Formats: sequence, structure tokens, C-alpha cells
Amino acid sequence: QVQLVESGGGLVQAGGSLRLSCPISGTIFSIAAMGWYRQAPGKQRELVATITSYGNTNYAEFVKGRFTISRDDAKKTVYLQMNSLKPEDTAVYYCNADIKLRWGNSLRTYWGQGTQVTVSS
Repeated sequence: QVQLVESGGGLVQAGGSLRLSCPISGTIFSIAAMGWYRQAPGKQRELVATITSYGNTNYAEFVKGRFTISRDDAKKTVYLQMNSLKPEDTAVYYCNADIKLRWGNSLRTYWGQGTQVTVSS
């Protein structure tokens, strides 16, 4: 069974840094795009950053220059380095990945359960 489990969240002061990790467990054939999303209380889930299998990245405007997404395919893991954190970055952060379980299968999107990031002022 494929699972994504985020880690690295926590409480940090404004201006601080955190690094989120999201390894994929289970047997898979390949991984296409991977990404990070977040959801603040009372708000919809929003895209933070994505990275393709070629390493091309895309960022939401509100994190450009502060956050960096990366991946290690050998470890089946996606990371999010978050610097210069602001109170408005407070949210539950979710990772996702487009995964092919076996050769010939279609891609399917899998989600983690989320990790809380709280930034105090």
C-alpha cells in the first residue's frame, strides 16, 4: 500500500526556518510530479510548490524567494525548505505525488495526511 507521510512541521518564530519531508512508502513503478499544498483554518487548500520528474519547479507567488522544493527519487522523497517564515504561513502542509504503481498503469495522485506549521509573531 502506498503512503505519503509528512514530517518536519512544528512551531517556529517569524523569520525562522523549517524543512518538511515527505517520503513515499510501498512498491511503485514511477513518480511523476510531486508537490506541496497548504490549508489554513477557514481557507481552501492552496498550491505552494510543485516539481516535475525533470526537476522543473513552480511556486506560488507568496513563497517565491523564501521556499524551495526539491526531490530525491532514489529515496522517493520530496522536500520543502521554508525560510523567512511569516505568521501567514501558518497552515497544515500536505504533500502529494503522481504515482504509477505498475508499468502500464495510469498515474494516480496520492496525498499525505498533513503536518502542522505554526509561525508565531
